Amino acid sequence: MSGKYATETLQANEGGIARAAELLRDGGLVAVPTETVYGLAARADSDAAVARIYEAKGRPSFNPLIVHVASVEEARRIAEFSPEAEALAAAHWPGPLTLVLPRRRDASLASAVTAGLETVALRMPNHPIMQEILAKSGVPLAAPSANRSGFISPTSAAHVLASLEGRIDAVIDGGNCDAGLESTIVAVRATGEVEQLRPGPIAIASRAANRGIEAPGQLASHYAPGKPVRLEVIKAVEDEFYIGFGEVSGDCSLSSTGDLGEAASRLYACLHLAAASDRPRVAVAPIPDEGIGKAINDRLRRAATPPD
Repeated sequence: MSGKYATETLQANEGGIARAAELLRDGGLVAVPTETVYGLAARADSDAAVARIYEAKGRPSFNPLIVHVASVEEARRIAEFSPEAEALAAAHWPGPLTLVLPRRRDASLASAVTAGLETVALRMPNHPIMQEILAKSGVPLAAPSANRSGFISPTSAAHVLASLEGRIDAVIDGGNCDAGLESTIVAVRATGEVEQLRPGPIAIASRAANRGIEAPGQLASHYAPGKPVRLEVIKAVEDEFYIGFGEVSGDCSLSSTGDLGEAASRLYACLHLAAASDRPRVAVAPIPDEGIGKAINDRLRRAATPPD
């Protein structure tokens, strides 16, 4: 074990969920499965609890967090909802869509959640375990991906423990995440215009934003396996761990049938295998830049970008 906490592994049953909710109410850190990736949850209304997220992840203080809520009514107590935001929530919540909206002045949030911005990122998750934990804890939960900052996101409890064991109080083992990619993030501007901040499982008609860091997942270098990554590779060389797709086989295949949904769900699992391999470099087969392939390629480009 590394760090100063004895990290519990909790089962995804009534007792495990009750224990997770208790830890969260008391200001603890619990890694929780969602339909996207495992999130590192802490109560969003506690300065001390949110500070622990940044400490455990080694996350830069300018990078805001997503607040997970149990209902649209709870979200309205935190942010100002325009008609456009209401329509997006009605169409896609619960689900893997995060809305960046103006924060209400009376919202009970830790200041670090928004990293000093006037906006807040909100999501209503569509995963039964996360939904139960939100209900039982009774508070909104800040929950970035449950991994060290900048590295590969976790889609299993084992991934979480490989990165954060000893740095958090518990992880609830809910199996593998279905979507495998973080949520789509859009900002709804005062004009009603919708701008995409991060591509993800849900395609939203929007234009790309270019206003600096407004939400998670916008850093140029992110999701990295700790090795050089080469993209759109048809033939790997001997010292590369090769991640294949479709007819292009490799040491790990995102989808042997060329299914982009399967590729999204397996992306981080393959990157974790590449990180753990004895080969010093990683190569990835071409991925069609369409549908959720756009989100896959976004993550791969960031994984291939060297840190500053």
